[in-house]
Amino acid sequence: MLTTRGLTATDIDLVCRHREEMFRASNALGRTEEVLRTMTLHFREWLTPRLADGSYFGFILEDDGNPVAGIGLMLIDWPPHPSHPSHDKRGYVLNVFVEPDYRKRGLGKFLMDAGEAELTRRGVSFSVLHATRMGVPLYERLGWSRTSEMSKSLL
Repeated sequence: MLTTRGLTATDIDLVCRHREEMFRASNALGRTEEVLRTMTLHFREWLTPRLADGSYFGFILEDDGNPVAGIGLMLIDWPPHPSHPSHDKRGYVLNVFVEPDYRKRGLGKFLMDAGEAELTRRGVSFSVLHATRMGVPLYERLGWSRTSEMSKSLL
């Protein structure tokens, strides 16, 4: 039986593993294992205080007590914008991950619905995420749109 619970500070290893596996599965930018290990090390340092103070929050789906999927959420400061002209925050969805044996069962949709409800409960009217190629079809089915964001590595 699947159950849902909120993230806690004790979930740090799980969130780090989910994030690394998400990037590995998507072959994000052709990154090497060394890059993924380095990212995870620094992500852990970044995540620790945010899990502790609740500024990084989200949900875990468990099957008989075993975590099988998760989603991370944040509120980010953002100036009022045509997409949210009277609000100075955006929701940010990250680290959506479903274990391979549990994919194609609607768990990603369930997590996204729970995440959107939580962000709405916290007063957010506009949210963003960065999608892997694997995630794009789900997000588009849920009404998410592509934006004109561009990026450049400065290192």
